[in-house]
Amino acid sequence: MCNVRTRITADRAALAVLAVVVLAVAAAPWIAPYAPEAQDLARRLAPPGPEHWLGTDHLGRDLLSRLLDGGRFSMLMAVAATVLTAVLGTAVGVASARRRGWLDEFLTRSNDVLLALPEMVVALFIVAAMGTGFGPLLIALTVTGWTPFARLARTLAYDVSARGFVEAARVVGCPPSFIVFRHILPHLAAPMLGQATLRFGQLLISVGALSYLGLGVQPPQSDWGSMLAAAQPYAERAPMGIIAPGLAIFLVALCVTLIGQHATAAARTKQEAVAHA
Repeated sequence: MCNVRTRITADRAALAVLAVVVLAVAAAPWIAPYAPEAQDLARRLAPPGPEHWLGTDHLGRDLLSRLLDGGRFSMLMAVAATVLTAVLGTAVGVASARRRGWLDEFLTRSNDVLLALPEMVVALFIVAAMGTGFGPLLIALTVTGWTPFARLARTLAYDVSARGFVEAARVVGCPPSFIVFRHILPHLAAPMLGQATLRFGQLLISVGALSYLGLGVQPPQSDWGSMLAAAQPYAERAPMGIIAPGLAIFLVALCVTLIGQHATAAARTKQEAVAHA
């Protein structure tokens, strides 16, 4: 009982923290104390204080304002990449399990090739070839991120397709699309949700890493990864420039993972209850 209560408390705390971060980032243009790009060289590398709650960077820009503004790009990119990779990977996995034959072999081998390659190296190559910005970065993360979803969806779809209710639906003449959307995809929802929450944290870190290397947003725009890169040379004098964006990435990834695990467990429990009803 104590463990259950602790878990519920942790989930609620994670939800509260995530809600505060999302609302603050969404309302950044209205609640940021300064314009994100407003420079004040006389106040460069200022420590946290009443005027600048998190201090300023090497150009005298308010770190809190830049943290809120940069969070919009980082979180939007991670959410968009998670949704696209989940949809693409699930579609590929289900198609591979349902069609089998040469299509299954081709998709499986393609999946294996991409899994064997380092994701960050492939993403770096794609972004370097296509250029920087939201579009190329999203394409790079989608190309490198769909493989875990496809492998999981294929395994689960094989298992569900062999069950009696799917065979019964096939015997009575239900079209393949009905079987997929009515019988297969609902059984994939809980594990795919869990996979998506885990991948969100990894994708958020990947966005930060690529931006840190200069392949994300370009100045004067910012995100959490570019803030880390800009603050690194001044880490000893103004450590908040690294602590703030790094902590933001960590907290968002952790909170989404905790909430996703709780939602996945609840969905799985509901599925089992329906199956045994």
